[in-house]
Amino acid sequence: MATALVCRPFPFPSVPLPSKASELKQLLLLFLPQGCHPPKPIHARALRLDLIQDSHLLYHLLASYFDAGHPSHACLLFHAADHPRNIFHWNAMIRGLVSVDQTEDAVQFYATMRRWGPSPDNFTFPFVLKACARLQFLEGGTKIHAHVIKAGHQVDVFVKTSLVSFYSKCGLLNTAQKLFEDMPVRNVVSWTSIISGYIGGGRLEEALNMFRRSLDMGLVPDGFTLVRILTTCSHLGDMETGEWIHRYAEDKGISNNVFVATSLVNMYAKCGSMEKARAVFDRMVVKDVVSWSAMICGYSSNGLPREALELFFKMQNTNVRPDCYTMVGVLSACARLGALELGQQASQLMDASDFLMNPVLGTALIDMYAKCGSIVRAWSIFKRITEKDLIVWNAMISGLAMTGHGKLSFGLFAQTEKLGIQPNGNTFIGLLCSCSHTGLVEDGRRYFDSISRVYCLTPRVEHYGCIIDLFCRAGLLNEAYQLINEMPMEANVVVWGAMLGGCKLHRDTKLAEHVLKKLIELEPQNSGNYVLLSNIYSTTERWNDSARLRLVMKEKGIQKTPGCSWVELKGVVHEFHVGDISHPLSNEIYSKLDELGKKLKQRGYMPTTEVVLFDIEEEEKEHSLGHHSEKLAIAFGLISMGPEDTIRVVKNLRVCNDCHAAIKLISDITNREIVVRDNNRFHCFKDGSCSCNDYW
Repeated sequence: MATALVCRPFPFPSVPLPSKASELKQLLLLFLPQGCHPPKPIHARALRLDLIQDSHLLYHLLASYFDAGHPSHACLLFHAADHPRNIFHWNAMIRGLVSVDQTEDAVQFYATMRRWGPSPDNFTFPFVLKACARLQFLEGGTKIHAHVIKAGHQVDVFVKTSLVSFYSKCGLLNTAQKLFEDMPVRNVVSWTSIISGYIGGGRLEEALNMFRRSLDMGLVPDGFTLVRILTTCSHLGDMETGEWIHRYAEDKGISNNVFVATSLVNMYAKCGSMEKARAVFDRMVVKDVVSWSAMICGYSSNGLPREALELFFKMQNTNVRPDCYTMVGVLSACARLGALELGQQASQLMDASDFLMNPVLGTALIDMYAKCGSIVRAWSIFKRITEKDLIVWNAMISGLAMTGHGKLSFGLFAQTEKLGIQPNGNTFIGLLCSCSHTGLVEDGRRYFDSISRVYCLTPRVEHYGCIIDLFCRAGLLNEAYQLINEMPMEANVVVWGAMLGGCKLHRDTKLAEHVLKKLIELEPQNSGNYVLLSNIYSTTERWNDSARLRLVMKEKGIQKTPGCSWVELKGVVHEFHVGDISHPLSNEIYSKLDELGKKLKQRGYMPTTEVVLFDIEEEEKEHSLGHHSEKLAIAFGLISMGPEDTIRVVKNLRVCNDCHAAIKLISDITNREIVVRDNNRFHCFKDGSCSCNDYW
């Protein structure tokens, strides 16, 4: 982690300079901590008094110039020295060049040392091997390995550890493992090197096994080792091992280390346990921006956007300045809630240039604007980003797709082809979603076939899910079902869910029952599977079957996910549930709904009561439909916002047919633009019509 540089002014000329070399060296050592200004006055004084030939003083001057970030001064000083340079001077130069990431120069310096300087020692090899590892310079590192053997330093634990690290980082894990096993003595750095090698090579399970083995050998790992292992648990989603390491860290008294604690927060968040992540976070005595970011991003990625924003506000109160990763989490939370105004306010905490020059930040901002329905702003950011990588292009293609601008997303893809940008799997997910949202079956077939035929990519299960969703929406249920059976991998819940949605749309109850059995096998506690089939039974008035399903859900303790809608007003997100009366303006909201209900009936609106699951009287069904969460949110927007403001609503479930029809009329009656995003797509209502056109 980068540390802030503290520049301390050198106390000249008020403090008289000593004249003896020994005193000069002592004064120099006082100003060696990293971040100090280079002691040029001492250097000048040494030259004036002809003390620069002192070998010890020269070594410290070289080291101090590198510590201060002035490698060019060190190089000039080294080459200008009149007397012979010893092994300490050469090592100082190689180590210093590696420390400022001038690795090629370090390797070249080593080659010069081999020709004209003293023989390398056990302090030389670790630094030059580190340079070769960073450069992935396998040939050079192998030669240095031979030099190590010839010089008789192969038994030195630090040199051998450097060789293990070098071969690991060059991808030769078997060679690294053999060297590791041959080590007569291993320290914590040795174990960490081989463990890090397995992690870097993607062999995560083996990394965990090596860590367990190190503990069995009596090794006490340091904080850095635990951070690496916890990161491995995060990638594997192995919370059980992560919890064991947490207990181990507590037993050893290092769980309060800020880096270990932050890694624990990140591990629990990646494994989906935000309660445990928050418990660790709350116990942290020192919280840096990385700790805050880990929690905020964890909340956001685990579907808890409100908690993410609440924590962000607390972070602001502690005067911790957000970084790139904080902003990604905050913007993602705003995107989930449709909090456009709040997202804009948060983005102003960083310079506009940061978003335009950093593809990660730029992508997050594009995604936020797109998911809030402001595709014009998303496009503006996209055009101004200076360095557009594929992820940025994919974000814009997906943004156009989700907001119903299918043809534009196709055009953007054509631009990437002209620019020679090679698409990846995520590119085609955006394109296939565009086809699905606009009902372009033939275009969808063409893009799906081109994944492997034209671009030599392997279609993933997500691609199959998109094309099956497209077929199902278009009524091609048999073709969709046949494709599922021909898939080279097992269909997941997304694929079967798309199939089940098509069955509901086209009222194929027999096929839906078969699909539901598959879904229940995959996720038996998901209420949505039962509810969707219950919807099918209800629309065909099979009330007994619907009641049987509800009884099964009750016996298994499965509860229907309640509908929830959010609407933002002046940077504050308001939440509504079906039949909600908890809002301070509930009386005004329901009064507005009654007023709208009368106007809707005057326009000939008839509630679509078939979407209500239960076998109850028609009047009760109409009452239930009138109080759906999205209607409450829209009513709140109508009484709280100006007539020129767009009402933006986000719902956690799909908008039902009845609400869709009612909102179209409400937009016409009130002459307002209403944008609703559900878990399926965007619906932009204006002048009595909807942008999706093909609502099913």
